[in-house]
Amino acid sequence: MSGIVGLISKKDCKETLFYATDYHSHLGTEYGGIAIFDGKKITKKIHSIAKAQFKSRFYEDIDFMQMHGNAGLGVISDRDTQPLIMRLKFGEYAICGTGYIDNQIDIARKMIREGLVLSEAYDDRVNQIELVAHLINKGKDLIDGIEYMFNNIQGSMSLLLLGKEGIYAVRDKYGRTPLVLATKNSEKIVVSETCSFKNLGFKTEKFLGPGEILLLTENRIRQIRKPTNDLRLCTFLFVYTGFPASEYEGKNVEEFREESGRLIARKDDVDVDMVAGIADSGTAYAHGYSYESGVPVRIPLLKYTPGWARSYVPPSQEIRNLVALMKQVTAESLIKNKRIAITEDSIVRGTQLKNYLLVKLWNAGAKEIHVRPACPALMFPCKFLFSTRTLDELFARRILKKLLGRHPDDIKPYLDPDSRQYKKMLAAMEKDLNITSLRYQRLEDMILATGLNKENLCTYCWIGQEKAGQ
Repeated sequence: MSGIVGLISKKDCKETLFYATDYHSHLGTEYGGIAIFDGKKITKKIHSIAKAQFKSRFYEDIDFMQMHGNAGLGVISDRDTQPLIMRLKFGEYAICGTGYIDNQIDIARKMIREGLVLSEAYDDRVNQIELVAHLINKGKDLIDGIEYMFNNIQGSMSLLLLGKEGIYAVRDKYGRTPLVLATKNSEKIVVSETCSFKNLGFKTEKFLGPGEILLLTENRIRQIRKPTNDLRLCTFLFVYTGFPASEYEGKNVEEFREESGRLIARKDDVDVDMVAGIADSGTAYAHGYSYESGVPVRIPLLKYTPGWARSYVPPSQEIRNLVALMKQVTAESLIKNKRIAITEDSIVRGTQLKNYLLVKLWNAGAKEIHVRPACPALMFPCKFLFSTRTLDELFARRILKKLLGRHPDDIKPYLDPDSRQYKKMLAAMEKDLNITSLRYQRLEDMILATGLNKENLCTYCWIGQEKAGQ
């Protein structure tokens, strides 16, 4: 998932835009970009942030330091170079977005057959922001074009468009990714993460609804398209992706994680000497587990934060493995001869947990290791955000393929924690990971911890259905 920011003010917006964008750095490690409108033209700068942080890339950029204007966009991108400046038939716009278009290749091939030239198109991917711009350009006007885009993509897309008339904020048709409006005096900001504006003095005005479109100008906020009631917010935002200080639909991420840890402990029956969270996202689960069970929290695995990013975010397995190896350092005296409950946000691919973290704990002398992920086993590649793309990437699916010799024709028995097949799968996972026990959070408890209705949450990656109970 990428993080996007739109800011409009009656004064130079560059500094505030820069810091608000930087506060989305936990969402992507590929590109950082900023576009600013000075009243006459839009100027942009894009840098790779794969090997250097957003702040350092832009601090060192003389051209960026000379950019000024009262309206701008910022983005931390997990995949595409953005924002792009596109000259549509309705005018010139800087565009950035977050989401994933599952049918992007089919759309791109159709456009190319029709004679359209795409500047960033390959056999297996295109620049989704460029694709979105061309889809919007097919409309009678900008808003009709956005409707056309919504109706032709499979997946999700929230957008910000900066033009001479102001900033259009467009939340995904089903609200899978958040957009939040906040204000400070006459300044207006729209962001993915509420943590991005708290230290900048802004106050939340509203969470945009599914499909809602706002136009922000210097003097007003105008609703262009009313929201629908069909919200399908990505639950993984609470589980892992979101920053702890952020809120989604008014619900705080850290609070969710603590409550989730409580629910895990409430249904656990192991005797352990300590509970430890895999930093950073696993830490709050450990605190919740401790509050409920009375088991003390210890920190036997310490994250060396100054030089290493989040290990799930980098696009290649090689880089993810390197980050997992290097960033967690053991405190052996806390581990030796101890029975440890490990709280983890999730087990996605399982390679980092198996090959690095658990090995470190065993080598440091752990007596028992009990792993407690805060969500169910991930069974389906995500169709709505840039994440896992194949069944074989997923730890649970690889275990089932190893057990059965193929992917099962009927996955339903392996989604039921009380079934014989599920318990057999769980035993195989424990053996593969070389741990004392493994217990996943149940779907209903994960949903309960969000404080939202199950009808408003996307649970596709766990059960293959967008809404629980469909």
